[in-house]
Amino acid sequence: MEQTIQNRKKWSVGGGSWVTADVYGEPDAPGLVVVPGAMSDAHAWRHVATAVDAWPSVTVVNRRGRTPSGPLTDGYSLRTEVEDLGLILDECAGTQALFGWSYGGLIALLAANDRSLRQVIAYEPVMRPFGSHVLPDLKAAEEKADWEATVEIVNRRIAGLDAAQVETLRADRQGWADLQRLSRPAHAELAALNAAPPPHELARRADRADLIVGQCNHGTAPYGTSFDDVRQRVSRATRTEVHVLPGQGHMAHLQAPAELGHLLNGLATAR
Repeated sequence: MEQTIQNRKKWSVGGGSWVTADVYGEPDAPGLVVVPGAMSDAHAWRHVATAVDAWPSVTVVNRRGRTPSGPLTDGYSLRTEVEDLGLILDECAGTQALFGWSYGGLIALLAANDRSLRQVIAYEPVMRPFGSHVLPDLKAAEEKADWEATVEIVNRRIAGLDAAQVETLRADRQGWADLQRLSRPAHAELAALNAAPPPHELARRADRADLIVGQCNHGTAPYGTSFDDVRQRVSRATRTEVHVLPGQGHMAHLQAPAELGHLLNGLATAR
């Protein structure tokens, strides 16, 4: 049965900021916690959340830097994200599984170094030196508040879309406006990702790790090669399996949310 959003939770994370989460299913029941990555928010994951019914609840985090959560604040780092997630996991007692996408996937795997988790799932997690070549241009765009340029840099020079694909995105006025809004933390997040030393080990305290890669990106730069870097660092003490999502790339949560939800349901069964 498709889950529906029940309420929104909010937590203070100190430094004058806060994080929120949209909760689907039974608000107080243990379940799946979802951590979106860059250029994304909880709203963008609503179709995946409603497709997941293998857990009694699905809590989708709205990381700091995107409305209605608070600002990144000074001193923002990758560690900031892991600590924010730790606070949420403390409040969501009995979390059965943790899922992260892209930058959120790395955050989830690092969180599984800090605390015991039954299952951590990551879709195309990225790690240093991912996207480092565009940092100067992203910084220049941020200083000018040129969010259209930021969206183009991310999509053309990181994701590898061609000019025609970007123009298709631009033709959707509301979608393009949403991308510009979501791009505001892009430089700070990518800088934080590349400032953090490469982890020696990931998911050290997870009983099980499931790593997902889209078929279109399997073994290819930039997402597939970063995925391989991450996979090599997942703790040997953790039971690890790799899954390929047929016909999909990095944006499966937007292009095939039902298929991604079905895969997540299957991974719950696999426990």
